[in-house]
Amino acid sequence: MDFRIFTEPQQGATYDDLLRVARTAEDAGYDAFFRSDHYLKMGSVSGLPGPTDAWVTLAGLARETSRIRLGTLMTAATFRYPGPLAIQVAQVDEMSGGRVEFGLGAGWFETEHANYGIPFPDVAERFDRYAEQLAVITGLWRTPVGETFSFDGEHYRLTDSPALPKPVRAGGPPVLIGGRGAKRTPALAAQYAAEFNLPFADPATAVRQFERVEAACAAIGRDPKEIIRSAALVLCVGRDEAEVTRRAAVIGREVPELRENGLAGTVAEAVDKLGAWRERTGISRIYLQVLDLADLDHVELVATEVMPQFA
Repeated sequence: MDFRIFTEPQQGATYDDLLRVARTAEDAGYDAFFRSDHYLKMGSVSGLPGPTDAWVTLAGLARETSRIRLGTLMTAATFRYPGPLAIQVAQVDEMSGGRVEFGLGAGWFETEHANYGIPFPDVAERFDRYAEQLAVITGLWRTPVGETFSFDGEHYRLTDSPALPKPVRAGGPPVLIGGRGAKRTPALAAQYAAEFNLPFADPATAVRQFERVEAACAAIGRDPKEIIRSAALVLCVGRDEAEVTRRAAVIGREVPELRENGLAGTVAEAVDKLGAWRERTGISRIYLQVLDLADLDHVELVATEVMPQFA
């Protein structure tokens, strides 16, 4: 199983905070460092000193790390035009030596759009734009050098684009799609995704959604085994109950709730729960949501005590 660190910087983090976590994760042997793409904090935290941009952050990390893969869960399609976004991601990919993975979602948090002057269409239009963005971005990356790319959609129109620059990997970075949508999300995953992610769900929900993705793949003649299954769970693991309780208090959560909905408890509990998740859902990749970015020991504990049992 691949182990990845997932951060939520809008809750209150500087670039240096993220760099420390990314370097710790890289040194500890994690497969990847991911971050959210939000401009507004959630819940009762202060969010200070304020949001950081996902792709600016990843550009910096691309130059200050050497092995760990980098990406977003998920870049919001509402935040950026697809042509410039394709350029940004390709550039960060080049800066990292080909370590970028590209998660793209439709966008959902209406308040942050209002706060920062970003249009927020209704859900049908957001998904229409999302589908067109996937077509444009992957189309630009897959266009051979020396040829041009054009696209005539309802929301985006490109005419004779040189489709440059190219990412390091031919065809572009792996595309991640996720979420619980019953129809359009699985269909888009079948068409574009190298990985499908279920964030903060229970195993039964994950199984149902993975089955929908499988059905969507069958409908277009794609082998569903080509799509990696992954999940994201909030992390709260300790060497003993006192450490679990302390870590839960720092992030403002209750231990029983975390045990039910996240990866929480002792090391043995975490190993058992991940094993059950893997057996029931077929996931081969887990994103651990780390909410206390100052607690680097937490990251290292999982690396030394949990990860080796899934090697």
